[in-house]
This record gives sequence, C-alpha cells and structure tokens, in this order.
Amino acid sequence: MAQLQKGFDVRPRDFIRAGEASLQVQRTLRTIGFEEHIIRRVSVCAYEAEMNIVMYGEKGELLLTVDPDEIVLQVSDDGPGIEDIGAALKEGFSTASEEYREMGFGAGMGLPNIEANADSLDIQSGRGQGTRLKIVFHVTGECE
Repeated sequence: MAQLQKGFDVRPRDFIRAGEASLQVQRTLRTIGFEEHIIRRVSVCAYEAEMNIVMYGEKGELLLTVDPDEIVLQVSDDGPGIEDIGAALKEGFSTASEEYREMGFGAGMGLPNIEANADSLDIQSGRGQGTRLKIVFHVTGECE
C-alpha cells in the first residue's frame, strides 16, 4: 500500500456538519480494508478532535495519513489554545460553556478518549497559540 493523505476542513460552531470529517476518515479506512477494531479507535479519536475544533477552534483541519505501518491524524486549529495540557488530559476536566453542556458536550472526555485510543499522542498548544495534535496508530499487518 502506498502512502495516502487526505485533509478535511472543520468549521467552528458548525454543529450541523459536526462529525462529517470523522465519518470520512472512517469510510476511507474501511475502503482500504483495515480491521474494525483499528477503524473504531481512529474514528473515536477523529471525532473527539473534530468536536474540540467545532467547540473551541477557529479555522481547523484534520489530516489523515495512512501508510503500511501506521495511521496518523494531524489535527490543527487556530483557536484559543489549551492553557494547561496536563489538566485537559484528566477525565472530567472541561472548559465547555454552559450552552455546550446543555447540548450534551463538555464532559471532559475528549482528550482522555484520544489518549486512551491512540498509540501515541503529541499535543502542542498554549494560550493564544491554537492547538496541534499528532495522533498515531501502529497498524502493521492490520488490513483484512
């Protein structure tokens, strides 16, 4: 399998289209022939990252890279950034507004779910710097 790369734009505050990028990631991996357990892990991470862009980001993008050894999701946004990455990685920590909580979001599980499902997670962020995630899944021999 040759390397494949696909980018997906994510619009801030667009709850109508929220989840479309992660569904496209899922469809792409299924078309390639990855096993369902890998697709599920990547999809969870893609969705959580996408929703963080929708709620907190400004211009945002998910970039999917697939090669024979790994799947990489690179997620970036120009939002306000994460002030305390350590706190944001703790289950239940949330800076979600009351409005988002009323919509069913903001339980503080986004980054913890990403960390739990990825083989590695690198977060680059800070106040006023936006956020960059590199989420890696090792998949050697995982195609059906």
